[in-house]
Order: sequence, then structure tokens, then C-alpha cells
Amino acid sequence: MIGSGVFLLPASLAPYGSVSIVGWCVTSLGAIALALVFGRLARISTRTGGPYAWTRDGFDDFAGFLVAWGYWIALWAGNAAVAVAFTGYLGFFFPVIGQNAGAGLAVSLVAIWTVALINVRGIQGASLVQMVTTVLKILPLLAVIVLGLAYLQPDNLQPFNPSGGSIGAGIAATAALTLWAFLGLESATVPAGDVRDPARTIPIATIFGVLLTASIYILVTVAVFGLMPREDLAQSTAPLADAMRNVAGATGGALIALGACISTFGTLNGFTLLTGQIPLGAARDGVFPRWFERTTEAGTPARALVVSSLLSSGLVAMNFSKGLVDQFNFIILLATLTTLVPYIFCALAEIMIWLRNGRATRPPRWPAFVLGGIAFVYSIWAIYGAGKDVVYFGFLLLLLGVPVHVAITWRSGATATSDAERRRA
Repeated sequence: MIGSGVFLLPASLAPYGSVSIVGWCVTSLGAIALALVFGRLARISTRTGGPYAWTRDGFDDFAGFLVAWGYWIALWAGNAAVAVAFTGYLGFFFPVIGQNAGAGLAVSLVAIWTVALINVRGIQGASLVQMVTTVLKILPLLAVIVLGLAYLQPDNLQPFNPSGGSIGAGIAATAALTLWAFLGLESATVPAGDVRDPARTIPIATIFGVLLTASIYILVTVAVFGLMPREDLAQSTAPLADAMRNVAGATGGALIALGACISTFGTLNGFTLLTGQIPLGAARDGVFPRWFERTTEAGTPARALVVSSLLSSGLVAMNFSKGLVDQFNFIILLATLTTLVPYIFCALAEIMIWLRNGRATRPPRWPAFVLGGIAFVYSIWAIYGAGKDVVYFGFLLLLLGVPVHVAITWRSGATATSDAERRRA
């Protein structure tokens, strides 16, 4: 979860002012509810695929396909946003990257394909990168919190709601942006087939991870808001580094920028891992094209990884004419929207699994209804906050998957017919 969001979002949130802190709190509560839902579902099924697998169990093949399709879009679109954030912070050291669109595009593409190669070679290498970057990225964030709160200037936190709209609209808009920073809260559930004792490990990792992450996000945002004037912060492509440069000089800013580069690279690695696992799990169930089922000798879904990286590269290339912050905002909202579709289905999946089993199993306890209801309402509200343009493009991307589902179903039906004819012969 801790990746590009916390390092670049302060610039995205600056136009909304301190009301965005409330947005962080609301998003944190919604993320905790979703984490509890995923924790309960992880005890029911530990198949590879996470949200996709639970949706298919609870609803049907088409719902499972729609969730796998939407989640896959969110992952490769999210990789595009993370690559942009990585480029923005690398530009702190090499200004030409931020000043020249071609140079910035080249850096983003190199980052995407470097991580793709790491994941194609094997999950062990990807896991090592993830562990190292996780440790290294938390240290600079702790430094921002300590120094930022120590040198905080209260005047920079005013006005509370400068956008001119209602406070409710401001909270909704900032909650949609901040949800990006929590995307990945379900990550531990996706490669469940490769996790030891998944029914115990996955819920603990998910719930503890969300609580720790929420605390870091809120404190970092308060610290950065208090260190820089809102107008300057909104124009920054490396807000945490610029804020720290104000209190710790060039060396402090450089260390934070380096931490951000490490963090975004680690997140790019983690999301890339998932861009292979989701198509792989869906293909094994016959919901995605069987072409994605093929793995390398190392057991990695190379085809899915390559296709996902191509789509990420295309999205970066199409949007690089925009400024880094504007490009980042659009892509993260698009990725957030397509992720909310799986979240909506998963919110009620536990109840549906019980109903589809003919109520033969023990009925879900009251937390399934309460937490599911909270997670569902929150997800719908977050979609509203994303804005009509993002909902429009996200809806079109989801609908593009319908012909794919028809083709897969057609092929599966033809294969089943051929098998039946051979048996009769």
C-alpha cells in the first residue's frame, strides 16, 4: 500500500486544503471495513485470485469475470500512475526528467519493464525486492513525520476548505483521491496459493497493514501541509522532498526523494506481481482466455506480465503530454474506480456464498452484514467522489470486457460440445 500515493498525493490534495485530512480519516475507516471483510473472506476460501475468486464463488462466472477484468485494469493502470510518481521523484535529482516530456516518458517505461523482467524471472526475486523496499521506504516517512510536526506552521493549514464547494463535496473528492493510497489492501489475498497458513496469515497481514498505513498517511499529510504554503505544494512534483528541503536543507530533501524512488519502485514491483496472478487465476477457472494460463519453468505467468506491462506503457504514453500531477490524478482516479467494482462485490460476497450453498453451511454472523453494508456504502460513495469524467471512462473500460466474456463463453461451449460428441462416438 505505501508507495506512490503518500509521496505525491499531498500535491493533489493541496487545492482542497485541510478538509483533505477529514477525507483521509473517512477513507481510513472505509479501508478498515474493507480489510475486515477481506479477512473474513480469506478464512472461507484461500484460492488464488482473492477478490475475483470470492466474487465468482458468491455470484456467478460473469460477475467473477467482471471483477477480474476490472481489477486487472486497476492494476495495470495503477502501475502507470506509480511509474509517473517514480519519474517525478527521480526528477528531483535530474531536473531534465521533469522538464522534458520525452525524457520523463523514457524513464517511466524503463521502470515498468525493469520490474516486469524481475517478476518474469521468478516470485522469489520479486519477494526480495518487496521486502527490501518496504523497510527502506518507511524510514524517510518517519523522518517527515517527526521533523514536519516539529517545524509545523499552523498558518499553512488554512483555509480549511479553499475549493469553494461544500465541505461534503470536498470530503468526497479528497476521499476518492486518498483511496488510491490504500489500493493494494487486498494484495495479500491474491497469491493465496503461495502463502503459508493463508486462513490465519492473510487476515492478520491485511488488517494490521491497513491500520499501520492509515496512521502513517494521516501524520505525513498533516506534516507536509504544515511545512509548505498551499499554492507551492500544489505545483510540486516531489512534495515531500520539497517540504523537507525547507527544514533540513538540500540533503534532507535528497534523502526523502531517494526514499520516494525506492518506495514507488517497490510498489511498482508489487502491483506487477498481481498483474500476473489475477489473469492466471481467472484463466485456470476458464473465466479469462486460456492463453494466460501458460507459465514459465519458474512458475511465473510471463504472458500476463508482458501484456499488462504493454498496457501500462500505452497508458503512460497517451497521457504524458499532461503535467505530471494532472496525469497522476487522472490515472489514479481511473485505477481507483475500477478497483471499487471488485470491492463492491466482495462487500456482500460472504452473504451470497452462504445463499448459493443452499444455506447448508452455518449462516454468517452479524459482522458479515454490518461490515459488508459499511464497505458497500463506502465504495459507492467513493465512486461518486471520483467525478463524472472518471466514471465515464472507467465504465467504458469495464464494458469493453463484455465481448471478451462472450468469446470465452462461446469457446468454452464449443469445446464442451466437441467433448460430448467425442464421448458419444
